Amino acid sequence: MKIDDVRRTAYSMPLTNPSFPRGPYRFFNREYFIVTYRTDPEALAAVVPEPLEVADAVVKYEFIRMPDSTGFGDYTETGQVIPVRFKGEEGVYVHSMYLDDEGPIAGGRELWGFPKKLASPKIAVESDVLVGTLHYGSVLCASATMGYKHRPVDHDAVLKGMKAPNFMLKIIPHVDGSPWICELVRYYLEDINLKEAWTGPAALGLFPHALADVARLPVREVVSALHFKADLTLGLGTVAFDYMAR
Repeated sequence: MKIDDVRRTAYSMPLTNPSFPRGPYRFFNREYFIVTYRTDPEALAAVVPEPLEVADAVVKYEFIRMPDSTGFGDYTETGQVIPVRFKGEEGVYVHSMYLDDEGPIAGGRELWGFPKKLASPKIAVESDVLVGTLHYGSVLCASATMGYKHRPVDHDAVLKGMKAPNFMLKIIPHVDGSPWICELVRYYLEDINLKEAWTGPAALGLFPHALADVARLPVREVVSALHFKADLTLGLGTVAFDYMAR
C-alpha cells in the first residue's frame, strides 16, 4: 500500500478493516428515556471542564435504545449529560456513556470523542412501567423507572432540547502517552423527526462502582422524566475549543 493510499483510505482503525463505516449515521425509531435530577453543585464543578459553565445543579440521566442505525446496527446505551453554557450558548456536556456494541464505541470515541465504555444497559416495558438499568458485569450501577406513557409532552419543547448543541472532550494521546489531541467538540442532532413524547412519575437510583462511576453525581431529587422516539441523523462535530493549541 502506497503512502497516498494510506492517506486516502485512513479514517479509522484498523486501517484495512475498520470497526465502522464512514457516515452519515442515521437512526430510526431511536428511543429515549431521560430522568432529570438535582445533584451537588460541587460534584458538577469537579467534572465539567472549562471553558464550559455549569448552567444549573442538574443532570440528565439518559437511556437510549437504538434498534436500527446505519453503520452501527442495533444497540443500547446509557449515561449522563449536564446542562452547560458555552460563550452564552445553552447546551449539554456529555459526561459518561455506557453501551453494548463495539462499532459505536470505536466510532464514537475516534470521531467525536464520546466518553463511551463497554457495559450492559437495558430498556424494557414491564407491565405499566418503563424500566432502564445499567449493569457493569454482574453489578447493578443504575436503575430508573417511569410510569408508562402517563401524559403527552409538548413536541416543540422536546425538539428545542434535541436541537441544542452537545459538547464533549475528545482526548487522543501521543504515542509517548503525552496529550496530543485534547479538544472541546460541539455537535448537533440533525434532520429530526419526533414521533411521540411522554412523561410520568419517575425514580432513579445510582450505585457506586469503581469503573462505572455514575454515582459520582448523586441523586438528590428527581425533577422530571421524558420518554420519546425519533428518527434523526448524528451530525459530525466541530472543534469549539483546542486545549492543546500550538
